[in-house]
Amino acid sequence: MIHNVGVSNAFGQLSNEGFYFLYRGILPPLCQKTITLSLMFGIYEECRRPLMAMQVPPLLAKSSAAIIAGSVEVIIMPLERVQTLLQDQRYNRSFKNTHHAFRVIASSYGIAEFYRGLVPILIRNGGANVCFFVARDELMALSPANSSWWGKTTHQFVSGAVIGAVTSTIFYPLNVVKVHIQSKLGGEYQSLLSAFVEIVRER
Repeated sequence: MIHNVGVSNAFGQLSNEGFYFLYRGILPPLCQKTITLSLMFGIYEECRRPLMAMQVPPLLAKSSAAIIAGSVEVIIMPLERVQTLLQDQRYNRSFKNTHHAFRVIASSYGIAEFYRGLVPILIRNGGANVCFFVARDELMALSPANSSWWGKTTHQFVSGAVIGAVTSTIFYPLNVVKVHIQSKLGGEYQSLLSAFVEIVRER
């Protein structure tokens, strides 16, 4: 995604870099996933319930709560930003590990550098959350009322997998744009539109 290479070329690049670099940048996504899921579900429910109590239409209440939850998730955006830089081979010698990357970026570029690529992340988080929560509730409503525990669990697993796959596919281009923007360190901040146009022209 960063260097616009195919799968075979990517494997070749990883082989040349060595096993260590295969797991370079693994700490940020590990921390990020744990915190993101907690924020997403917790904030969604805390926002949805009062909206429903105020007689807001269910679809609007769910969508608003999902967008709010996705917007709050950007507080952990620095983890995603550092992950992108650690996985870019151009910075293999610039950063030793996650802690070193945070220290160098904060001291040399400022806190704002951690939020490069904010707009595509906001759109991705909000949109993906709306699709996930609305589709999940609709599919849950189709679940047989008298289904067994195993049947309900299987239905939830399959529906979650399908929703996740569809949502990821829809919003994947935003991830490409986000990575393109975040792979740059320092200099002028690039807008979502200009990054999109640049990617289309180059690739």
